[in-house]
Amino acid sequence: SPLPPSIAQDIFQRLLERGFLLQDTLEQLRCESCGRYLADRFVEGTCPFCGYAEARGDQCDKCGKLINAVELKNPQCKLCQGTPVVTPTQHLFLDLPKLEGRLEAWLERTWAAGEWTANARHITRTWLRDGLKPRCITRDLTWGTPVPLDGFRDKVFYVWFDAPIGYLSITANYTDQWEKWWKNPQQ
Repeated sequence: SPLPPSIAQDIFQRLLERGFLLQDTLEQLRCESCGRYLADRFVEGTCPFCGYAEARGDQCDKCGKLINAVELKNPQCKLCQGTPVVTPTQHLFLDLPKLEGRLEAWLERTWAAGEWTANARHITRTWLRDGLKPRCITRDLTWGTPVPLDGFRDKVFYVWFDAPIGYLSITANYTDQWEKWWKNPQQ
């Protein structure tokens, strides 16, 4: 049976071959003392919205607003208390705008069947109304599922991409017939 990372890597390769991936540059906080880009939970600073001094790299616990870590004022590495610097880094993105038309057609069919909650419909309509945006699928971390592409081998898949595929992977750990389970919509 395939190893769990191979399923995520295979789905990635299929997306790449079909032209559903983009490359772009992100600015991220990098701690030179630690020699790594900082995941959101490893950086703390002052909230740019309310001034709370202990906001995290993803959100402020005082005002509740979501934050991009590079927006923090006076950012600090939680590992060594050093001052991280904003550094550009290349990443891969799922080209969601390319899927928008097909997604809308599929949604109309499934909504007509009545299997969506009102809240799920509302959230989805809002995303579509505002237009889908490319979504980053890689991270500069040393742990996780490696990206099997030259120029990106020092990166791993972002958890939002990798974790849902884990449902397939865990099934593959139990049976080499896992595809019969997942590719059988009648059951």
